[in-house]
Amino acid sequence: MSLRAALRFALLGQLILLSRATVTDPAVLDACPGYKAKNVFTIGPKLTADLVLAGKACNVFGPDIEQLKLEVTYETTDRIHVKITDPSEARYEVPASVLPRPHADLLASPHSASIRFNYTTSPFSFSVYRASTHEVLFSTASHPIIFEPQYLRVKTDLPANANIYGLGEHTDTFRLPTHNYTRTMWSRDAYGVPTGENLYGNHPIYYEHRTSGTHGVFLVNSNGMDIKINDTEGTGTTLEYNVIGGVLDFYFLSGSETDPTEVARQYAEVVGVPAEVPYYSFGLHQCRFGYQNFVDVANVIANYSAASIPLETMWTDIDYMYKRRIFTVDPDYFPLNRMREIVDYLHTHNQHFVLMTDPAVAYLPDQGYGPFDRGTSADIWLKAANGSSPFLGAVWPGVTVFPDWFNAKTQDYWTNEFKMFYDPNTGLDIDGAWIDMNEPSSFCNYPCTDPFEQAREQDLPPARTTLPPDPNTPIFGNTAHSKRVDHSHDDVQNPPYAIANFAGSGALSDKTAYTDALHANGLIEYDTHNLYGTMMSTATHNAMLARRPGERTLVITRSTFAGAGTRVGKWLGDNFSQWDHLRQSLSGILGMAGVYHVPMVGADICGYAENTTETLCARWAMVGAFYPFMRNHNADTSISQEFYRWPTVAQAARNALDIRYRLLDYIYTAFHQAHTDGTPVLNPLWYKFPKDANTFGIDSQFFFGDAILVSPVLEENATSVSAYFPDEAFYDFHDLSRTYVKGGGVVQLNDVNLTTIPVAIKGGAVLPLRASGAMTTTELRKTDFEIVVAPALDGTASGALYFDDGVSITPATKTTVSFAFKHQALTVKGTFGHPLGVNVARVRFLDVQSAPRSVKFNGRTMEKSAIAHDSQAGVLDVTLNTPFTRGFTVEYQ
Repeated sequence: MSLRAALRFALLGQLILLSRATVTDPAVLDACPGYKAKNVFTIGPKLTADLVLAGKACNVFGPDIEQLKLEVTYETTDRIHVKITDPSEARYEVPASVLPRPHADLLASPHSASIRFNYTTSPFSFSVYRASTHEVLFSTASHPIIFEPQYLRVKTDLPANANIYGLGEHTDTFRLPTHNYTRTMWSRDAYGVPTGENLYGNHPIYYEHRTSGTHGVFLVNSNGMDIKINDTEGTGTTLEYNVIGGVLDFYFLSGSETDPTEVARQYAEVVGVPAEVPYYSFGLHQCRFGYQNFVDVANVIANYSAASIPLETMWTDIDYMYKRRIFTVDPDYFPLNRMREIVDYLHTHNQHFVLMTDPAVAYLPDQGYGPFDRGTSADIWLKAANGSSPFLGAVWPGVTVFPDWFNAKTQDYWTNEFKMFYDPNTGLDIDGAWIDMNEPSSFCNYPCTDPFEQAREQDLPPARTTLPPDPNTPIFGNTAHSKRVDHSHDDVQNPPYAIANFAGSGALSDKTAYTDALHANGLIEYDTHNLYGTMMSTATHNAMLARRPGERTLVITRSTFAGAGTRVGKWLGDNFSQWDHLRQSLSGILGMAGVYHVPMVGADICGYAENTTETLCARWAMVGAFYPFMRNHNADTSISQEFYRWPTVAQAARNALDIRYRLLDYIYTAFHQAHTDGTPVLNPLWYKFPKDANTFGIDSQFFFGDAILVSPVLEENATSVSAYFPDEAFYDFHDLSRTYVKGGGVVQLNDVNLTTIPVAIKGGAVLPLRASGAMTTTELRKTDFEIVVAPALDGTASGALYFDDGVSITPATKTTVSFAFKHQALTVKGTFGHPLGVNVARVRFLDVQSAPRSVKFNGRTMEKSAIAHDSQAGVLDVTLNTPFTRGFTVEYQ
C-alpha cells in the first residue's frame, strides 16, 4: 500500500473513530437543572458560595454532584480566579509541583479591578465583564453548569465570528474555526500532525480578540477534554468545555483594550515566563533519523563546512543507541571513542552536539542493563493498576517500563543516568537534550494484554539493515504527595463521555500508558496523562543543570502542558514534506511562541516524513530561518535533505542564515524581554495592529520579534506573494526601500526567487544588526554592529539591545542598551557591564529623501567621507567605526 493510500485509509478510520466520540444535543444539556447559589459571602477580594443542585438531576454521564463550592478571588487588578469544586470528596487537581500557582495581591479589590465577576443566584450562572465598558467577556447564562464524577461542562456565549486563538496543540488555523469545531486535549503520538485532531501537548488557554480589546481564559485542568466551538445556536458563537475529570479552575485575564500583548504578559504571571536559552541555540541545527553510523554523522558536519553553510549544532536520533536502548551506544555502528571524537571536533570548532533521549526504558531483568536495573532497585517505574508490578508498554527497544515522574526518587535516578552517560570525561559531552515519545507513546495496540507478543509482531527493536563501518574509518580528514483521589467507582478506561481521541481505536489507553497506571503518590494516568511530557521536561532540565551548574539548558521536547516553556523548548513533531505542512507550521509557531509561552519552537525544516523536493526545501529553509528553533530533520524512510544536497537549497540556506545571524542579537534581546515579563517573541499581525480587522485571520505572515515582518512564499511554483501591509511605514530588509499603504492593504510582491524571502522592517524600529553573518555564533559575537533606524509615520523609532555571556542563568555582567530616534537624532544610552568587544561600524537612517546639510556624532560635525546618501533608496549611511563601549548620539540636518 502506498503512503498516500495508507493515509486515505487512516483518514477513513479516523472518521469512523470520530463517530464514536460523544455527541449530545445542546438542548439536552441546557435543560439540566444547574445549581442555585446559597450562603454567598464576600470578604475583601474573595467571594464564596455553596452551589446546590437546582432541580431533578439530569445525570447525563453519571450522577450529578448535589452540592459544590464556589470560590472567586480577585488576585490582581487584571486577574480573577474562579474555582468550583466538590467539597464532599477529594477530586484531582493539577499539582502545584507541576504548575505552581501565582500569588494573589493582598491589596487587590473588586472596586479597582479591570474585569469583574457577576453572578445570578437562581439558576446560578456567572459572567466576567470589562469594568470600563461593561462589555461581557464570558457568560454562562442559559447554559447550566454540569458537574458529575467523570463529566464537567461549562459553556459561554461569545460574539458572532469570534476571534479565538490558542487551545493548542493543533495544526489548524491560528484563528480557530467557529463552525462545528472541536479541540480535544489528550496527548498522543500524532504522526503526520493532522489537522482537526489532538496532538502531542495541551494548553487549555484561549485569547479572544475584539476591536474593543483582548482578554484570556485559562482552565487549569489536565484531564481529557473536548472544547467545542460552534455558531449554530442563535446569532453568536458558543464555546463549551466538556471535561472528563478534575475540577473547574479558571483564570480570567483582562488583557487590554489597546495592546493585545498585555494578555500574554498576564498569562505569564500565571504559568511562568519563558526560560532564557543559550546564545548558540539560535544557530542552525541539523539532525536525521537514519544516520547509519558515526561516519555519516562526521560527513554531514564536514559537508556543511565545505558548503559554507553555518552549522551550529549537530544532532543524532535514536540510531546511535544499542538496540534502541537509552543511555547506550552501539559499539559497532557508533562506538563510544569515535562519538567522543566527533563531540571533541565540534567543541574545538565552537560547535555543539545534542542527542535524543526517550522516556521508555527497555524491560530487561537480569540482563545487566544498568538503566533498568538501577531504576528497578530504586522502585521508580510507573506501576500497573495492581500497584506492585511495573506498567509495561512496547516502544523502540521492545517491551519497556516508564519512569514515574511523581516518584520522589525519579529525579535522582534521571540525573544520575545523565551524569554517567553524558559524562564529559568518559561519555558523550552533550550541550543540549532532545526528549521524544513523552506523551508517553507506546506502540502497543489496545488492549495491550501481551506487550511481549506485540513487540515481536512489530519487530521491536528493529534489526540494523546495513553493515557496520570499519571502526578505524578516518573522519574529519580532508573531507509531592496529594490526598488520594478515589476512582473506585469510575470507569477510567472507558468514561461515559468519550472525548474525540484520535489515537488508535480512540480508547484513552491506546498507544500510551493505561489510564489506570498508578503513580507513587497515588494519582493515576487518567488524571495526569497530559502532564507526563512536561514532567519529563522538568526532570531533564534538572539533570542537564546538574551536569553544568549555573548554565542555561537547551532541552527540546515533543509533549508539553501549560508552563512547560519555563524549562524547555519544543519542536512541532512529525510533519510531512508537503506544502500545506510548511504553511501550517506558521500557525504552530505563533501558538507556541505567541500564546503558550514556549518560544523556543520550530518545525522540522523541509519536512520529517516523505521525500522533500528542491523547491519545497529551498522555501522551507528560508521560512525556517525565522523559527526561533531552526532545525533540519527528517526520517529514515526519506531521502537525505541536508541543505547542501541541492545548489538552490544551499544558496537559500546561506542567504537565510545571513539574515538570521545578522538579527540574532535582536531576537536574543526579544527572548530576554520574554523571560523578564512574558512579552511574546513572535507576533501575529493583529498583536501590533489590533484595530485592523483585516489582520485578525492572517497566519501566513508574522512578526519575528517586535518589528520584522516575514511574508514568505508558501505555494508550490509561486514566485510572488500577496502580502498585507497594515497602516504603517515598512522598509524592505534587503534594499531598505519604503512601502506605505494608507489604511493598510495588500501589496503584490513579485519575482521572489527560490533563494529570497520577503522580509520588511516595521516603521518605528531601531535594529541593532550585526554587519554580516558568520559560520558560528562564537564568530558572530566578534562581528561589528550596524544600527538601522526605520522611522514610523510620526518620524520616531526606538529599540533595545541586551547582551551577556550567552550561557549563564545569572550572568555576572550584562549590557543593556536603548535606542531612541526623533527630530532626526539618534540617542543611544545604556549600561555596558558586559564587554561587547566590537565596534558600531555605521548607522543607517532610512527614509531620508535628501542629502543632509550636516551630520554630527556626539555633537561634532563629521567628515563628508564618513557620510553617504542613496537618494533612490532614501538611505543615509553614517560610518562610525566607534567602540561599542558607551552611549552616543548621531544627528543630521
